Amino acid sequence: MSRTIRYNYVIGDVQGCFEALKALLKEIQFDADQDFIWFSGDLVARGENSLGALRFIKKLVDSGVAATVLGNHDLTLLAVARGIKAPKEKDHITDVIHALESDDLIDWLRKQPLCLFPNEQTILTHAGIPLNWSAVQTAERAKEVERVLSHDDFTIVDAFLSEMYGKEPTLWDDRLDGNARLRCITNYLTRMRLTDQDGRLEFSFKESLNDPMPKGFKPWFKFDSKTAKTHHIIFGHWAALQGKTISANIQNVDGGCVWGQQLLAYRLEDKQLYSVDNPVISR
Repeated sequence: MSRTIRYNYVIGDVQGCFEALKALLKEIQFDADQDFIWFSGDLVARGENSLGALRFIKKLVDSGVAATVLGNHDLTLLAVARGIKAPKEKDHITDVIHALESDDLIDWLRKQPLCLFPNEQTILTHAGIPLNWSAVQTAERAKEVERVLSHDDFTIVDAFLSEMYGKEPTLWDDRLDGNARLRCITNYLTRMRLTDQDGRLEFSFKESLNDPMPKGFKPWFKFDSKTAKTHHIIFGHWAALQGKTISANIQNVDGGCVWGQQLLAYRLEDKQLYSVDNPVISR
């Protein structure tokens, strides 16, 4: 029997900030019997307790009261766990790798989607949606990557993870195939910030909207978006935006919690934004 949902909340990049997550759920008075949480990805990485956050979020998802998309830091954890990539010192994910249930956590994580529809009018990805993709195309292309990541044959999974890192191709082409196609899809949905008017990706810029940007490039949401004409786009990834409302149909939910700012929850029913300070950073 399905639950009757009172409120749907989209929570921004947790990044292992487990204490902030618990504080935010208390702030919104989350009721697992009535409410549903949508996570924007980057569940782990540079916060104080990636293992605790991942365990907790997995439990919520397995209980049917939450769902998550994958972010770039989640994909990095998968690559590290599979021995494809060495962990960075600033990424606090070794506790996940060495946990007793590490295999279960990693297996669960690799089977999470890159795109979700919290309702018929809303689409959620980690980094956003390129200007010339429709919502249907976004979901279909996300599934291409999801099928590989969740494959029963780990030689297929590892082959993609080994080729996942890289900036090329920077521009989508329907004729792309193989790992180049999968890498391009992954970069759009989990790494994108700036593009040019054709949708070509630029990877170096991470600053705020007031900072100078490479010539010819703008934030992806500054261009006329095919998906924004039909859906409300919600995304995280860009901490410098700090939960900015881009337009009536585009909303950021990354409050930069891991950098000492805030963890955000965006309520879909009335577009209200809730926030808590990171209690670990502020101590």
